[in-house]
Amino acid sequence: MKNLYLDCGMGAAGDMLAAALLELVPQKEDFLRRFAALGIPGVEAKAEPSVKCGITGTHFSVSVHGQEETSQDVHNHEHGHDHEHSHDHEHSHDHEHVHDHTHSHAHEHSHAHTHGHEHRNLHDVYAIIDRLDTNEHVKNLARKMFLIVAEAESKAHGLPIEQVHFHEVGAIDSIIDIVSTAVCVDNLGVDEVVVSPLAEGRGYVRCQHGVIPVPVPATANIAAAYDLEFRFTENDGEMVTPTGAAIAAALSTGKKLPTGCRIRKTGMGAGNKEFRQANVLRAMLLEEEETSEPRLIEKPSGMWVLETNLDD
Repeated sequence: MKNLYLDCGMGAAGDMLAAALLELVPQKEDFLRRFAALGIPGVEAKAEPSVKCGITGTHFSVSVHGQEETSQDVHNHEHGHDHEHSHDHEHSHDHEHVHDHTHSHAHEHSHAHTHGHEHRNLHDVYAIIDRLDTNEHVKNLARKMFLIVAEAESKAHGLPIEQVHFHEVGAIDSIIDIVSTAVCVDNLGVDEVVVSPLAEGRGYVRCQHGVIPVPVPATANIAAAYDLEFRFTENDGEMVTPTGAAIAAALSTGKKLPTGCRIRKTGMGAGNKEFRQANVLRAMLLEEEETSEPRLIEKPSGMWVLETNLDD
């Protein structure tokens, strides 16, 4: 069996997951080019090298007409979650990343929008996914991931799911993260996906409506609905985004790693945040051993090998 292990010991965000999985697939540049088939003008996805605590990984970022959603964008447009918690584990934005959240701007559009950006509801997002030039398995997986986010935001804001809206740049950003992940998982053809406990920070983050606790409500809703295991750390700020939690929830099929396996490939998805630990999400492609019985290692005749583990 082929297993995928998602090591979320330093949090989980959409871009980190997409970046880690891109490292596992062959010819990742071909994958990036495929997203032009979404039919959204001006969308550019980049996968660039990044180093965290001496570990080399891939950093994934998305822009729409050269714009990457910023804290200032969210503040000016009154879009719900102005997370000033330095989402450095997301895209390579020095502006304290917010756009992986796709946090629903559950404002029912009661205020006047003076900007030119669209807002999209879940139906609009599905229409974009449907235009993707890929198979139905990928589309269904992407729809499932976005539905998980929308349901969590709907519950958080106390609104019907059809009234949950996403700011254009944030929505496209998360669509690309989610679709990238779905395409990669489909390409890898894994039998099981095991997700580690998700490391989360502590404290509070500021949004347009005030100060909210970590994990943010949408992330907490996803964790409760899909039985995700969290481990809280001493790090200040948010480490698990709603998109990251939704991807983990949608992909997880197993609770335990195989007792015997071989590591075939490892991918590192790098974020921006600077912790004492490396800000990376690790994806490991594992090949499960056929039997749990001890495996005999054949050696040339006349040679014996005795191995053991000793303490100090």
